[in-house]
Amino acid sequence: MIIRWESDHDYVLVHIHQDMFGDWIFSRAWGQIGTQFGGLKHLLADDHDQAMMWLGDEATIQASRGLRKVLEVDDESAEGREAVSQLSLLDSP
Repeated sequence: MIIRWESDHDYVLVHIHQDMFGDWIFSRAWGQIGTQFGGLKHLLADDHDQAMMWLGDEATIQASRGLRKVLEVDDESAEGREAVSQLSLLDSP
């Protein structure tokens, strides 16, 4: 699952997925639109329920900051694969 929030200048993107060991990963990328400023953080959830709880918290935080949800897709969709490839670019030095 991939969800993206945006304001006029900022974005936050969350990717919830299982790794090859079956662990649930909550990845959060953030930054300023059109710049290279931002960051990426990965958290290991105890289970899917915990990752979804973190997602609920993230949605509440972004709404309170005035960001609007602009994308919610399955990571296997074409849009989802594109969003994941952008996350991969953030990992590069």
